[in-house]
Amino acid sequence: MKLAHLADLHLGFRQYYRQTSSGINQREADVAHAFGHAVDAILEAKPDIVLFAGDLFHSVRPTNAAILHAFNQLQQLRVGLPDVPIVIVAGNHDTPRSVETGSILKLFEVLGGVHIVAQDARELTFERSDLSLVCVPHAALTVSRSSLALPESGASHKVLVTHGEIAGTLSRESSSLEYGGILVEPSDLNVDAWSYVALGHYHVARAVAANAWYCGSLEYVSTNPWGELIDEAREGRRGKKGWLLVELGDRTKVEFMPISLARDLVDLEPIQGEGLGAEDLDRVVAERVASARQGIEDNIVRQVVYDVPRPIAREMDHQQIRKFKTSALHYNLDVRRPAPSRVIGVGAPGHRQTLSELVTDYLSRRTLTAEVDRKQLTDLADRYMDEVERDLLEE
Repeated sequence: MKLAHLADLHLGFRQYYRQTSSGINQREADVAHAFGHAVDAILEAKPDIVLFAGDLFHSVRPTNAAILHAFNQLQQLRVGLPDVPIVIVAGNHDTPRSVETGSILKLFEVLGGVHIVAQDARELTFERSDLSLVCVPHAALTVSRSSLALPESGASHKVLVTHGEIAGTLSRESSSLEYGGILVEPSDLNVDAWSYVALGHYHVARAVAANAWYCGSLEYVSTNPWGELIDEAREGRRGKKGWLLVELGDRTKVEFMPISLARDLVDLEPIQGEGLGAEDLDRVVAERVASARQGIEDNIVRQVVYDVPRPIAREMDHQQIRKFKTSALHYNLDVRRPAPSRVIGVGAPGHRQTLSELVTDYLSRRTLTAEVDRKQLTDLADRYMDEVERDLLEE
């Protein structure tokens, strides 16, 4: 039997300021575009079951446009594959803090053949496919890892669907990006006992074991997509998003199914700015933009420049920078200052803490409530301080 494995669609995700002609945030429209392409490909592949492993929406209260798009696309699956079950498991972005709030996901049960698992772990049995599906949403993982236990039925195919962070999977570049998931030890998955483990939460397609995979997201919907590009390059799929087509049998086969994205992410070659004046930096920045294979028009672009003092950054050609910003959907000139130093005592060089370092040091010592993750808080503060510093440089 074949199953389609998707996760982390984050419908309703918004970023940057550009809007479509109909008034929709451009990135929200891009995410909807990606889902539409995935649905078309699934209809062509004709799987026996379609699994969504969490974070169908970007928030527990998605926009009306996002809800309508999800409904229409699921309806297409329902019409095109009338006998194929659709299973949606809630991720951390789909899960309200209060049980009384309820889940928007329950709306889609009116389509028929759509199974929603939003709060407690459930076992779903499909006799026609000889399949037992154990669905463990984010909310169930917050209570107990025992919900990952094997099914009671004797079906030939046993599949686990869950949404969380498998310890040791996320890289240094991604560890601060996919926050909010529940940490699960690899041993808790008991992968050898399952035909397949369908995972959600990490936005890069990656195997945890031969039969246990993250399918990744369909678009770049994290706070920093550049870490995703690095991780994708390690997997040999830089700049590629998609879903997984899984064939269960004597040997599980997993095929990555790439989809067409609305635009490229362009991470330009970094510039070492030490010793360069403003005019030299302007020239090198322009050369980097001109050398971009995909071009920058309507794309999401980053240019990192290291070791540039603030006075030099202020003297750069900001008219040229605004031109790049107008051409791209988003152009981020990430100018980073040299590490500050001062003279201590009789002249020995010493390090003076930056404002970002002072904030991080303060948060590392501050008393926090039990539900606040200190590392996530300090990582978030560090990122915000970096954004403030870059905004000051571009003024």
